[in-house]
Amino acid sequence: MAEFEPKIVAFVCNWCTYAGADLTGTSRIKYPSNVRMIRLPCTGRIDFMLLLKAFDQGADGVIISGCHPNDCHYTAGNFHARRRWIIFRSFMDYLGLDTQRVHFAWVSAAEGARWAEFVNSVTQDIKKLGPYEPYQKLAGAGVE
Repeated sequence: MAEFEPKIVAFVCNWCTYAGADLTGTSRIKYPSNVRMIRLPCTGRIDFMLLLKAFDQGADGVIISGCHPNDCHYTAGNFHARRRWIIFRSFMDYLGLDTQRVHFAWVSAAEGARWAEFVNSVTQDIKKLGPYEPYQKLAGAGVE
């Protein structure tokens, strides 16, 4: 049987994390290809429904990453994202969803190596957890 390869969706800031991931590639630093990146103008634009939709579409894990605090191109977008993340964790707990499947990090445009390390770490964590089949069961429970 083939080893489980998780599907991970990353919602990233255009200005920092996306540029850092680009630096990772141009520096030829290797990391797993399990991550599908969705580039947003700012992590402050991330909505709960985007994260739930990622799981609904079969993601085993989600990454949210943007500019470091006080380094946002839109002044406070990363602070909005952090507040939403705290609320979303509580919401996930309330719904019975696995909070270990959502990871949050600050990665700047100059931190390509840090992005690769973070993706490697998240991929290993999600591999240990296995496929997120319980979400599919929860999501389908109300549909007949």
